[in-house]
Amino acid sequence: MDLDLDHYKVLGLPSGEEGAKLTEKEISKAYKLKALDLHPDKRPDDPNANENFQKLKRSYEILKDEKARSLFDDLLRVKRERHFRTSQKDSKRQKMVSDLEERERSAFSPDPAARAREEEDRIVRKLKEEIARIRAMHANKGAPAASTLKTETEGVTKERASNPDREKMLKVSWDKGGEDYTSERLKELFSRFGEVEDVVISSSKKKRSALVQMATKEAAVAAMGTVSGSLSNPLLVVPIKPATTTEFPSVQQPVESARLNSLVGTGYKAYEDSILEKLQKAAAAKNQK
Repeated sequence: MDLDLDHYKVLGLPSGEEGAKLTEKEISKAYKLKALDLHPDKRPDDPNANENFQKLKRSYEILKDEKARSLFDDLLRVKRERHFRTSQKDSKRQKMVSDLEERERSAFSPDPAARAREEEDRIVRKLKEEIARIRAMHANKGAPAASTLKTETEGVTKERASNPDREKMLKVSWDKGGEDYTSERLKELFSRFGEVEDVVISSSKKKRSALVQMATKEAAVAAMGTVSGSLSNPLLVVPIKPATTTEFPSVQQPVESARLNSLVGTGYKAYEDSILEKLQKAAAAKNQK
């Protein structure tokens, strides 16, 4: 988990008081050098290469955010102080401290150790909130406006309802300027939820997108809202046609399902039709064998 890491050490930087004094420029420079060394392309034989590279990116996102970094520095400080107190206590000192704490409790004074734990818990909660904020900020980047969503739904509702294969298809989009995704990479991400029948990638000036067809409707539903991709360039995953609640009674339809469905609008109609035709022909050829 991100809270258990020393994000300075992940970037190869000094931690503690020295780390707190580092400038944003020094942190960015260390990240770039470390990223060159840990990039999966440089380590084709390392099965953990992609995981280590993603951990490096998450640590950099926290340290380059001013508020999240400040909370992380406070967390490290509290842990250092607690470790120092523990390491200094020998058996005699422990007895003295215990007697002192007992007298303090008798006098209704706050327990220093409990106070330190409360401060650490408070900082941990704040840091969790900041990490969630950073991830949400990246996830919401480039989301289309509501007026655009409404316009794009016109002319496609009837056609979608008549084609059951659409309920197994997902539209995936991401920013063109960030980390890119290949069809193999997308297939790897979505195969955790079931068999992936096909992945077709398209491109525009500002966005990259793909159609992912799962083997079953259940697999498509399971992938919704779960596949996020990279923190620096997350995936936006929406259904071509959401599955109905009568077919999947254990899955509640989101309130915004119709709105999300409209992300695939008239601008993609011809493109989707050609992909559907291709997938249907492939399925028919497979059944004839």
